[in-house]
Amino acid sequence: MTRTRTLVVGVDGSPQSEAALRWAITEATPGNDSVRAVLVRARDDLLPGTSYAIQPHGRRPVARDEDYAALLRATVEKALQGQENPPAVEEIIADGDPGTELIKESAAADLLVVGSHGARLVTELLVGSVATQCVRHAHCPVVVLPSQTAHAMP
Repeated sequence: MTRTRTLVVGVDGSPQSEAALRWAITEATPGNDSVRAVLVRARDDLLPGTSYAIQPHGRRPVARDEDYAALLRATVEKALQGQENPPAVEEIIADGDPGTELIKESAAADLLVVGSHGARLVTELLVGSVATQCVRHAHCPVVVLPSQTAHAMP
C-alpha cells in the first residue's frame, strides 16, 4: 500500500516557480498524491520611510484578487500541459510574506518544492531569499530547483 503524500509548491509566476510546479507534478503519484500550488500575495502594508513619489499614500501597489487567481490558474494549466494522468492540484492564495506562508504550509506537507531565483549574494545577505528561509525553517523536507533548471525544462 502506497502512502499518500502532499507536495506543496511555491508559485509566483516566474519560470523558476513553473519549473518547481512541473517537477512536483511529475514527482507526485497520480491518484494517490496531491499537489498544493501556493501563491502568496503581499499584504497592503504601510511602507516605512517611503516617499509619496515612489509609493503613493505610503503603500505597496497591490494587484486585484482576480489577477492573483488568474496568474495561479495560468501557471497550473501550463504545468499540467502534456502530463498524462496528473495528480490533483489544489490552488491556494495566501496573504503575507512568501517565506513565512510557505513554512506554515509545510507543516501539513510531506515535501515543499520551491524554485531558486539565483539572487546575487549581496541581495540574499541583505534581504534573504524565500528558498533559504524554507530550507532553514520548513517542517518537512525541501526541494530547491536551481534557476538553471527552469531554462532546461521543457
